[in-house]
Amino acid sequence: MHEWALAEAVISTVSQIAEKEGMKEVAEVKIKVGELQQIEPDVLQFALLQLKTSKLEKTKFNIHTVKAELKCRVCQYKWIFKKERMSKETAEALHFVPEIAHVYIKCPKCGSPVFEILEGRGIWLESIRGLK
Repeated sequence: MHEWALAEAVISTVSQIAEKEGMKEVAEVKIKVGELQQIEPDVLQFALLQLKTSKLEKTKFNIHTVKAELKCRVCQYKWIFKKERMSKETAEALHFVPEIAHVYIKCPKCGSPVFEILEGRGIWLESIRGLK
């Protein structure tokens, strides 16, 4: 259920930016979500719609998932993470605590759990379009 907490943070941040920028209403918000966050886009979208404020009443929220790209620190191999290959239990664990990815994900080339996340982690506002 951390989609609701993230939605609250997005609504709060967008509202603050709209206020600071003098927007009367916000038309569109583009959100990028890293695949490793294991966010359910439909749940996030629903939460955003339920938590809208008056300035965000007509806002369209566009949510885009960013694929996770990983790089092994042992053999330097780069690969794209495939969540479809994980068990349901592993996916659920990563959903709640993405920081434990190193416990469950290994380099497909050498098997090392020592890798860096190049892309696909976090949630951020890509853009906010409003009317003044």
